[in-house]
Amino acid sequence: MTGASRPPKSRRSAAAAPSPEGLTLDLERYVPAFITFIANKLSNSATAFYQGNFGVNVTEWRIMSLLAIEPGISAARICRVIGFNKGPVSRTLSDMQSRGLITIRVDPNDARTHSISLTGKGRATHDKVIVAALERERKLMSCLSADEQEVLIDLLRRLHNNLGAVTGETT
Repeated sequence: MTGASRPPKSRRSAAAAPSPEGLTLDLERYVPAFITFIANKLSNSATAFYQGNFGVNVTEWRIMSLLAIEPGISAARICRVIGFNKGPVSRTLSDMQSRGLITIRVDPNDARTHSISLTGKGRATHDKVIVAALERERKLMSCLSADEQEVLIDLLRRLHNNLGAVTGETT
């Protein structure tokens, strides 16, 4: 099929293309692939940058940023918000505690739950990383106008809120 006979991209809705072997994904249109590819590339570059400059990886940074927003939250809450499994989060929290970045205490309201907070060292690290994180976001979004950025944020929020349609989980 030539470019002239192909419908304009804005009108095509199928994320699959026929091939002699059957259907294949059209990676120029398949939204889950775009989101995954962007997330993977952002995570890998963030880990390299944050580790090299601040001594934390991207998972630690995600946890630190959440703890700055919600001091005293539980590991279960971290898992729900970030979308990680309990095992990797528990290992990361243990490592962060041993490095003096967080404290983990038994929740006074529920002895089965632990309350996690940033230490002074953790907050100081957070305060350095956030400047770099916001600059990375600014650079990423610089190809979009202010209005386009707002539309993108709204669309991403709507997709996030609709994840239950494919995960079976409620938010």
